[in-house]
Amino acid sequence: MVKVDIPPARLAGEPLVAFDHVSCAYGSSTVIDAVDFAIVPGEFVGIVGPSGSGKTTVLRALLGALAPVHGQVHRKAGLRLAYVPQLETVDWNFPVTVREVVSMSRPSRTWWPRTSAAEIREIDEVLERLGLGGLAGRHIRELSGGQQQRVFLARALMQKPDLLVLDEPTAGVDVRTRHEVLHVLADLNEATPDGDGVAIVLTTHDLNGLAAHLPRVICFNRTVIADGSPNEVLRPYFLERTYGAPMEVLQHGGMPVVVEHGADDLRERLSRRGA
Repeated sequence: MVKVDIPPARLAGEPLVAFDHVSCAYGSSTVIDAVDFAIVPGEFVGIVGPSGSGKTTVLRALLGALAPVHGQVHRKAGLRLAYVPQLETVDWNFPVTVREVVSMSRPSRTWWPRTSAAEIREIDEVLERLGLGGLAGRHIRELSGGQQQRVFLARALMQKPDLLVLDEPTAGVDVRTRHEVLHVLADLNEATPDGDGVAIVLTTHDLNGLAAHLPRVICFNRTVIADGSPNEVLRPYFLERTYGAPMEVLQHGGMPVVVEHGADDLRERLSRRGA
């Protein structure tokens, strides 16, 4: 594996999480190897790579759900982490309302259905903030894809995290929902009610719709291939080493557009549109 490091633009502050030469395995099979990167307060980071490249394993190690076989994952003392799973793993027929899903983030000693009036107010405030006001009593299966994703964001935000971790937040959703989720995440990253943005790290397959819009992207396949801004890392050299196949990158409106097939046709269409 060829590893190319591009120093990302760093924000000031002690890292929230730092991977120090981390390797993880399932049984005798090493899944990620010699991984080094750090997340500092206020960052918004996307980890991109093919299926089976170890992206979810990185998240499990970051969350403390999987111990490294080599190296260390350093977490800032008192770090508050919140996790949003893939929507595809959720049973949407389970008989719960939006408010009940959000209330499940509370400690087990106060678990649903015993929800105090103060907790209900807090839940409703978070739902209102995410554009879900008035939907607290609705069954989760009655929501749109974007609304469902925001319900699980609300549940995570109830934990008042310093770092929000999402696994493929736009997997299986349409273009409109993808943009909706991206805008919500950008708003959360920019500012919270107390004035501090939530740091965000997510995995994604969506190179053009999501990764190209993030401030920092990590190309990953068992280890870090490249790390920097989209314009720095979404390049043919790094993408081929990440995905194992030739890719072309065009520029459109100042943004990189990754092309796997049909590059000539797309270039012609972009040219006609004044790209």
